[in-house]
Amino acid sequence: MTKQAKSPTLRYDEGCLAAHALNLIGDRWALLVVRELMFAPKRFQMIRAGLPGITASVLTGRLAQMEQGGVLTHDTRLGVYALTDPGRALLPVLEALCQWALTIPGHDPSRFISPSALMISMGAMLRRDRASGLDVKAGFDFGSEVFEMHLTDGALHTRLVAKPSAPFVLVGNGNTLAAAVYGKKSLRDMTHLGVISLRGDQDAAQAFVDLFQLSAQAQ
Repeated sequence: MTKQAKSPTLRYDEGCLAAHALNLIGDRWALLVVRELMFAPKRFQMIRAGLPGITASVLTGRLAQMEQGGVLTHDTRLGVYALTDPGRALLPVLEALCQWALTIPGHDPSRFISPSALMISMGAMLRRDRASGLDVKAGFDFGSEVFEMHLTDGALHTRLVAKPSAPFVLVGNGNTLAAAVYGKKSLRDMTHLGVISLRGDQDAAQAFVDLFQLSAQAQ
C-alpha cells in the first residue's frame, strides 16, 4: 500500500485558489527558493548561496514545507533538492512578479542579484517585438554557475551547462551582468572598465543584450 502525502498545514482556511497557492508557496523565501532551483537541482549550501540573509534553520524549514506540499523533492542519497513539475510551472509566476515589481517604486538594483534571478528577469524583460524570427545563443558565466540561453521563436530557453555552445560568453556576477544587460553603457565600455569580461563576438553580444529592456512595457 502506498503512503498518502500528508497535506501541508493550512494557513488560509479558504476555498479560494489563490489562498490554496499561498498555503504552498506564500511563506517568506519560498518563491525565492523556487527561483534558485528553476534551472537545475542544487545542494543545500548552493541554494543558500543564492539567498543572502536566510538562516540555515529557516531554509531547512522552507525546504521541508515545500517538499511536503509537492513543490520540490529531496534526494537524500545525493543530497540535492529539485523542483517538481508543479514547481517548474512557477516560472511564469516569477516572470510576472518581475514585471509587476517594476510598476512599484523602490527597486534597488545595487543589492544582491543571484545568477538565477538575472536569468529569470531576462525572460520577463525580453523585447519580443525585436526578438521575433531570431535564432541566437548566448552564454553567461557567473563563476559558480554557467548558463546557456537560446532565443528561438520569440522565446528564451535557459539551462545550466558546463560550457555554453554560443558565439559569445559574458562573464561577471549577478549585479555586474545585470548592469551589462540593462544598463546604458555599451559592452565595449563595460569590458574596457573591467566591470565584466566577454569571450567571443562582441558585436553579437551587444545585439543580444539590446533585446532586453528593464521596463514593465518590455513585452
